[in-house]
Amino acid sequence: MKNQIKVYYTDLANNYDDDRFNNTYGRFINSQEKKILNKILKINNKNNVLDIGCGTGRFLDFANFGVDINEAMVKIARQKYPNKNILVKDASDTGFENATFNIVISFHLLMHLDVEKTKKIIDEAHRVLQNGGRLIFDIPSKKRRKLVNYTAQNWHAANSFSKKDITKLLGDKWKLNNYYGILFFPIHRFPKKIRKLFIGLDNLFCQSFLKEYSSYLLFDIEKTGC
Repeated sequence: MKNQIKVYYTDLANNYDDDRFNNTYGRFINSQEKKILNKILKINNKNNVLDIGCGTGRFLDFANFGVDINEAMVKIARQKYPNKNILVKDASDTGFENATFNIVISFHLLMHLDVEKTKKIIDEAHRVLQNGGRLIFDIPSKKRRKLVNYTAQNWHAANSFSKKDITKLLGDKWKLNNYYGILFFPIHRFPKKIRKLFIGLDNLFCQSFLKEYSSYLLFDIEKTGC
């Protein structure tokens, strides 16, 4: 599966930004995710941040280091951010020393992987984080997928978790600080004239007791154990 993912994104690399985020769906998800990251990180020069699975660099405004397994994606990220440290590395073996970072972020990566690989990446983030450091990542919501009877056709975005699943996976090495919903309503499917009317409502539902039924969940977890 690793090679399949690599080939897929190599073929897509040159058009990735336009294909994924130059449409209503992508722009809305991007704005929601970055709004939450701004809230969590409160961007400042004190953060030493690693972006695991950085792709073409969508979140490198928030990070000073990035790693991705795909050379074509890294090449584009380096062109966009020539002053950032961006390396071709496996997400579960980044090569950094223990306790190097105080923040690790990872977006639109774990959704493509199985549970075993997901755990390895979370363990790698734990290793490179300082005590009290935080890992922020997104994943499709299992409850939402059950609600709409969604079934993945292949490896692409096939992974999903509930809050309960994540809590079990983290064990006693992490604590869950908070989690957030992303994209409660299918705004991209609404007529263009009324889409803006739903943005505020979507943000409201994504912060409510129903947030686990959003399309994606964004988790903010903190390293507590060795």
